[in-house]
Amino acid sequence: MGHCCSKGTVAASALKDDVNHGSTAAGRNHIQHKPPSLSSSVGKVSNGASSSDTPLHSYTGSPGQIPYPEGVGATPSPAGTPRRTFKWPFPPPSPAKPIMSAIRKRRETKKEKPAAIQEDDRKEREPPLDKHFGFPRNFRAKYELGKEIGRGHFGHTCRAKCKKGALKDQFVAVKIISKSKMTTAISIEDVRREVTLLKGLSGHQHMVQFYDAFEDDHNVYIVMELCQGGELLDRILSRGGRYTEHDAKSIVMQILNAASFIHLQGVVHRDLKPENFLFSTKDEDSPMKVIDFGLSDFVRPDQRLTDIVGSAYYVAPEVLHRSYNVEADMWSIGVITYILLCGSRPFYGRTESGIFRSVVRADLNLNGSPWPSVSLEAKDFVKRLLNKDHRKRMTASQALTHPWLKEEKHGVPLDIMVYKLVKLYVRATPLRRAALKALSKALSKDELRYLSAQFDLLEPKDGCVSLDNFKTALVKHSTPAMKESRVFDILDKMKPLSYTQMTFEEFSAAAISPYQLEALEEWETIAKLAFQYFEVEGNRVISIDALAQEMNVGESGYLILKDWIRSSDGKLSFLGYTKFLHGLSIHSSNMRRQQ
Repeated sequence: MGHCCSKGTVAASALKDDVNHGSTAAGRNHIQHKPPSLSSSVGKVSNGASSSDTPLHSYTGSPGQIPYPEGVGATPSPAGTPRRTFKWPFPPPSPAKPIMSAIRKRRETKKEKPAAIQEDDRKEREPPLDKHFGFPRNFRAKYELGKEIGRGHFGHTCRAKCKKGALKDQFVAVKIISKSKMTTAISIEDVRREVTLLKGLSGHQHMVQFYDAFEDDHNVYIVMELCQGGELLDRILSRGGRYTEHDAKSIVMQILNAASFIHLQGVVHRDLKPENFLFSTKDEDSPMKVIDFGLSDFVRPDQRLTDIVGSAYYVAPEVLHRSYNVEADMWSIGVITYILLCGSRPFYGRTESGIFRSVVRADLNLNGSPWPSVSLEAKDFVKRLLNKDHRKRMTASQALTHPWLKEEKHGVPLDIMVYKLVKLYVRATPLRRAALKALSKALSKDELRYLSAQFDLLEPKDGCVSLDNFKTALVKHSTPAMKESRVFDILDKMKPLSYTQMTFEEFSAAAISPYQLEALEEWETIAKLAFQYFEVEGNRVISIDALAQEMNVGESGYLILKDWIRSSDGKLSFLGYTKFLHGLSIHSSNMRRQQ
C-alpha cells in the first residue's frame, strides 16, 4: 500500500470512512486504496472551503498538519500547475497508517477467537450420536454368515444360515449396515425407518419377507428372505436386452401389484429399477419381489416430498423439481416398461446432469426400432406412464386395467387416488359436481371398468356407499405402515359422506380425474360429448364474478374468464367447460394471492 498525499477536507473525510470500514474489508483481503490526484484534491478543497479562511497552499485539511521547514517559504498556489510533484524534506502522514492499525487490531482479535473457543467447548460437550436401535444383540448365536452376494453404498448383503428357531437350517439374506457410516442423526433415522418399512410391509406376495433385525457395537443386521433367482436386470440381459411383449406383461403386472400395495400404505419407494426386483427362484415363471427400501419414505395422500433421491435414469421430473408423491414411482415403472419392450433407456446423457436435463425435457421417442413392431396398446401404456405432468399419469391400479393388460387375469387393488378425488368432490360446488357428472357419462368402457372395480372393493350396500364403506375398505387393506404414514387422516376430510350415500353414478363422477382423461388420445371426443350432457343438465347463466369465485381467481384473471362465457346467453362455452373441469390451478392461485 503506497503513500497518498491528500489536501482536501472532502478527501480526508473519505479516508476516515475507509478507515471505519477498513476492518471489515481487511478480513476479506479486498482492500484497495487508490490515491486521488493532487489536482482533483485541490479542486475539491477550492469548492468546499472559503479562500479567505483557508488559502489554497494551506495544509489545514490534511490528515496530519506539519509546519513549513526552516528556510522554506510558502509555495505558490498549485492551482495553475496540475499534476505537479511537490517535494518535502519529510513526507506528510500516510492515510494508510490508520487503516493498517485497524487491520492489526482485527488480526489480534482473531488470534484470541473467544467465540470459536466457546463453540469448540460446546461441541465437546455435545453428546455422541445414539446408535443404539434396541434390536437384539445375539445375531451370531442365531445365524452363521456366508459369502457376500451384494454390495451397496451404505452396506453389503450376505448369505446366511439360521442355526435355531423357526427358520432353522434355512438360508436367508442378511443386509449388514456399518454403524461407522452412520455419521448423522438423519442417517441413523434412515436405517430405523427402513426396518420399520420392511416390517410393516412384509407379507405381500411381491414384497421381500422381513424376518428380524439385530445389532452389535459395529453393525446393524437386517434378516430377510433369500431370493435365489437373480435380478430382473440379469434376466433382461440374458434375453438379449429385452423381453417379448407377451412376457413383458407378466413382469409389469407384478411390478404394478407391488407398487399399488405400497402406495395404498402411504409409502413411496423412490428407487424402483430392474436391480431392485429379484426372482424367488431360477424358474422362468418365478414370482418377483421388490427389495431395497433404503430410500423409501412414508408420505400422506396430500403431502409433497422435496428431497432429491433415486437413480438418475429412473428419477421422475417432479423429483428434480422437489415436489412429488407416489406418482414418481409410476414414472420409474414407465422407464422399466420401456426398457423391457425395446432394450434401451428412454432418457440418456453422458453425465448425470445430462441425464437430468433429458428427464426434465421428457422427449419420448417411440419411432425407432423396435417400436414399429410394438402394439399400439403397449405404446399408449408407456406414454401414459412417462407423462411429464404427474397429474396425467396413471396410478398402479389404473394401469392394471389398461387395455394392454386387460386380457391378463388379475385383480384390481384398492386405489388411494379414489380417496383423494372423492375428498375433493364432496367439498365441491354444485356447478363443479354437475360438470363432473356430465363428464362421467361420456367415459369409455375401459375407464368404467376401473371405476366399477373400485366401487366393488368398497363393498356397497344396496348399490350405495357411504363413509363407513371407505373406512372399512382402508382398515381391511391396512398394515402397520399405513398407520405410520397417517393415511387414515384423509377420512376426516370426507366427513360430508357421513350424512349421505353415493350411487355408482355419483361415485363415477367423484372418482374421475379430468387431468388423466386429458392424456387420452380420444379426449377431444370425450369432452365434446360431456359438454352436450352438461348443456342439458348443468349449464346455467353465470357472471364473471361468480365464475371467478368458483375458480378462486382474483380480478386480474377476469379478462381470461370473460372468454369462457358465451356472450349470447351468459353460460359456459365449450372452452369454459373444459377449463372449468381442471379446477384450481397454480396460475390462478398465484393471481389470487396478488390481490
